[in-house]
Amino acid sequence: MNFEGLDPGLAEYAPAMHSALDPVLDAHLNPSLLQNVELDPEGVALEALPVQESVHIMEGVYSELHSVVAEVGVPVSVSHFDLHEEMLWVGSHGGHATSFFGPALERYSSFQVNGSDDIRQIQSVENGILFLTKNNLKYVARGGLIIFDYLLDESEDMHSLLLTDSSTLLVGGLQNHILEIDLNTVQETQKYAVETPGVTIMRQTNRFFFCGHTSGKVSLRDLRTFKVEHEFDAFSGSLSDFDVHGNLLAACGFSSRLTGLACDRFLKVYDLRMMRAITPLQVHVDPAFLRFIPTYTSRLAIISQSGQCQFCEPTGLANPADIFHVNPVGPLLMTFDVSASKQALAFGDSEGCVHLWTDSPEPSFNPYSRETEFALPCLVDSLPPLDWSQDLLPLSLIPVPLTTDTLLSDWPAANSAPAPRRAPPVDAEILRTMKKVGFIGYAPNPRTRLRNQIPYRLKESDSEFDSFSQVTESPIGREEKPHLHMVSKKYRKVTIKYSKLGLEDFDFKHYNKTLFAGLEPHIPNAYCNCMIQVLYFLEPVRCLIQNHLCQKEFCLACELGFLFHMLDLSRGDPCQGSNFLRAFRTIPEASALGLILADSDEASGKGNLARLIQRWNRFILTQLHQDMQELEVPQAYRGAGGSSFCSSGDSVIGQLFSCEMENCSLCRCGSETVRASSTLLFTLSYPEGSNSDKTGKNCDFAQVLKRSICLEQNTQAWCDNCEKYQPTIQTRNIRHLPDILVINCEVNSLKEADFWRMQAEVAFKMAIKKHGGEISKNKEFALADWKELGSPEGMLMCPSIEELKNVWLPFSIRMKMTKNKGLDVCNWTDGDEMQWGPARAEEEHGVYVYDLMATVVHILDSRTGGSLVAHIKVGETYHQRKEVSEGVTHQQWYLFNDFLIEPIDKHEAVQFDMNWKVPAILYYIKRNLNSKYNLNIKNPIEASVLLAEASLARKQRKTHTTFIPLMVNEMPQVGDLVGLDAEFVTLNEEEAELRSDGTKSTIKPSQMSVARITCVRGQGPNEGIPFIDDYISTQEQVVDYLTQYSGIKPGDLDAKISSKHLTTLKSTYLKLRFLIDIGVKFVGHGLQKDFRVINLMVPKDQVLDTVYLFHMPRKRMISLRFLAWYFLGPKLFYLYFPQT
Repeated sequence: MNFEGLDPGLAEYAPAMHSALDPVLDAHLNPSLLQNVELDPEGVALEALPVQESVHIMEGVYSELHSVVAEVGVPVSVSHFDLHEEMLWVGSHGGHATSFFGPALERYSSFQVNGSDDIRQIQSVENGILFLTKNNLKYVARGGLIIFDYLLDESEDMHSLLLTDSSTLLVGGLQNHILEIDLNTVQETQKYAVETPGVTIMRQTNRFFFCGHTSGKVSLRDLRTFKVEHEFDAFSGSLSDFDVHGNLLAACGFSSRLTGLACDRFLKVYDLRMMRAITPLQVHVDPAFLRFIPTYTSRLAIISQSGQCQFCEPTGLANPADIFHVNPVGPLLMTFDVSASKQALAFGDSEGCVHLWTDSPEPSFNPYSRETEFALPCLVDSLPPLDWSQDLLPLSLIPVPLTTDTLLSDWPAANSAPAPRRAPPVDAEILRTMKKVGFIGYAPNPRTRLRNQIPYRLKESDSEFDSFSQVTESPIGREEKPHLHMVSKKYRKVTIKYSKLGLEDFDFKHYNKTLFAGLEPHIPNAYCNCMIQVLYFLEPVRCLIQNHLCQKEFCLACELGFLFHMLDLSRGDPCQGSNFLRAFRTIPEASALGLILADSDEASGKGNLARLIQRWNRFILTQLHQDMQELEVPQAYRGAGGSSFCSSGDSVIGQLFSCEMENCSLCRCGSETVRASSTLLFTLSYPEGSNSDKTGKNCDFAQVLKRSICLEQNTQAWCDNCEKYQPTIQTRNIRHLPDILVINCEVNSLKEADFWRMQAEVAFKMAIKKHGGEISKNKEFALADWKELGSPEGMLMCPSIEELKNVWLPFSIRMKMTKNKGLDVCNWTDGDEMQWGPARAEEEHGVYVYDLMATVVHILDSRTGGSLVAHIKVGETYHQRKEVSEGVTHQQWYLFNDFLIEPIDKHEAVQFDMNWKVPAILYYIKRNLNSKYNLNIKNPIEASVLLAEASLARKQRKTHTTFIPLMVNEMPQVGDLVGLDAEFVTLNEEEAELRSDGTKSTIKPSQMSVARITCVRGQGPNEGIPFIDDYISTQEQVVDYLTQYSGIKPGDLDAKISSKHLTTLKSTYLKLRFLIDIGVKFVGHGLQKDFRVINLMVPKDQVLDTVYLFHMPRKRMISLRFLAWYFLGPKLFYLYFPQT
């Protein structure tokens, strides 16, 4: 509402708006009105003021039903009927909000919205109430809890808001723009320029936005573009109020006179069908507010500030008999609102009173209101008896009476001294994930401590309070920790430095001198590179995945198999898992588990990578298990003895990783429930009180593992016998051990880190005593001699002191199933191997030896945001395929840090310095596992993929076909020529920075996606005719279609409107994979980049690239345009390139 031109007498109440709210009655307040009102210490009325009993409400005639004091002496600035519940909301000039329930105006809630500014508009939404002040928008629950507090610019002067839909809000004021705010993200999404500043009133219909300006104009704007469609110049002075109903718009305001502004008694009425004014309506009061009340007819309610109210038809004549008077306590009415049901009117006056007028004795504010939630009454007297002798009974449930006697804890002052307890520092995980709304921060609970419990710390340990959990991963705004210089260079996060040629001149061989393939880290969500390498070097998993092929468009098993094939073909060159990660991003479960990181979060190191990779580990095993269940087991995975490799209804992944268990639940009544289940991995469960025990008690890893597998815990569970939740003892027994034992370490806090550190120290002392003087103090070793590592002679060497430090994890463990469904676990050392022999584990039934195969660790480094690396023991078969050396018969440990691969000593794989190197995942495999299965790989891609297929596009016609599919007799053979060209679109723009010397440095390259692939016959009767011309459908947002280079236009990749031959990326990828596997030779220009974006690894002898074919040493690359001009001649060149 526009307050310009109001009665100057209102100024005398300005001091009361800013003074302290003492419970003193204002001199202008009618004492008889407050004689039965009880005031709280802040001067706020506690009960509604009922009208005298003699007042009779006639049906259909508005009469006063109730009056209530919202805030004594503080004018009411706005009133609003709740659109969802039977409530009336009132805001004051002092920034205080009050709500009243029902027609009896029972006080529901009362709270301060703003400490200095008045509340200018209130809007009710589904889950709360929106309050608008001068430069602040606050969203508050109906009970008073703040949902968000959005601060606007200090120069803003907001007056009106409009809820366009359930999540979009328009906010306008005296400035020359209107803001659009998204309520879900609490962000400004759009800023619309306003030609005439001063938007104080906004309305909406199904045709227009209506904006009322302080200049007296009303503008009609388009619902989509917010552009002005029409404009009504209603008043020469200023606009007071307007309303819209049907095809009519009525407005009241002020006209300019020689003495200033004067209230105009003519209402301006406009017909929205013809967009012109009709006969003005003369009324008998000074209109300040007006509303349509369309009950039977389109009645208008016109309200004056002095309390007069008149009803009239907008197209008729005003009758003086239709005037009634509101009796305000103060001299002026400040606000007016009509309920959605049109049965109630609310008036607020300048003395803080609210008056409710209704046309029925029992009105309702909304046609269909939901039930209002009230505070629960005190239930202490109705609580059942409590047996406080129970061990699991919380003592907080026992009510304590109030007493005035001296308590036992009230020590005399002479025997006590105040010693305030220093507050512990806030967890770094909370500070890192906290989002600030105004001056209040919100963060998810990291669950590193018990809820509402802070442990007491001794003075000597205060200095090291949570030093582990405070190691932040984000380098932004954090000081570097003093121990970070301990991070070895090979463990630090590696990055690719881009030049003008992109990756072509980056020396990957400097980081990887082996023939194994690394993985590039610049792709979104590439934090899982280390786990992909672990799965690849599991021989049964690799063979299984590469034998898998299904019809699903986004199948992780298929994409992982394609990636494993690239790792097989690579000779030390890095690969990228772009297609696998693209399919990964489309799976809803991955997003629900929080496994998909935003680019900004991944670049800055946000998110606990250790927890993230452990969740990813569980997710990928579950997903592969589900994908494999959908297909029949391949013949290659039948056991060597002819028995089926997996049971009915299970998958090969389940057979390799699944552990069958019995979960027993024993109630204290004696009832026992047993159910069978299975799990794909285990999580370490550490002994209770391990952090507080500083005596250095020895606890083998095997003991902790047994405790985690055969878990026993007390918890509340439902008992069918007792028919209620009871304390139960739940135990877990193992029925069958997996072939591959996967363990999540769960070292997420200081407690677990101290346990690992303490056990490593105890193990180091025991090793010193065991070896005595045999341990060398300094053992020099060169990694250049890595071929000799792991040899039988090397295992007999005495370890050095450095090799024994920070080691608690055994290389082998021995598990035995007992007859009473128990499990024995013990560490299996080299000494046990020599004493019992290598075949000792197979002599008894149910005895297995597991060897450590991989460890995934989290590197804590605030300078780079932290990273994940893997130590993997690579088997003999992988060395033989890569031809590292002839006659390789040993296994070797390697460090995999994205594209950095380096051989390491085996002791380094189990050394964990908890200051910077934290274990996350462990992989143990049964000894001689590979010898139990036939691990032959049969290429699942058949020639049928090249035959004709249907297009995904709904509008494609045969006349639009630009290629002829291959016939059965045209299938390519080894050495055949195939012309290849690919076009791409951009998904993410390049990120670059300008240096101080003016040069450009690429931080992150643009992310490309293949959009079109064309293959042309290179021989035969149809030579030169394409047999593949596929447009690749994409579900990701395209930033740039690169139409001037690719010819791809918006809509070509959309299956709903495209007229092209549209296919999935997987379908076209299978065609190219078949051509590569069959041995054809590809001819094209710049094929290296094409294959890189398509995510294919092609042997160099199968590529004829004209970029390198016509390249002279130390000269620049020749473009395709020049080659076409040179070889085709000017005439053909200008025919194919008319734009030149």
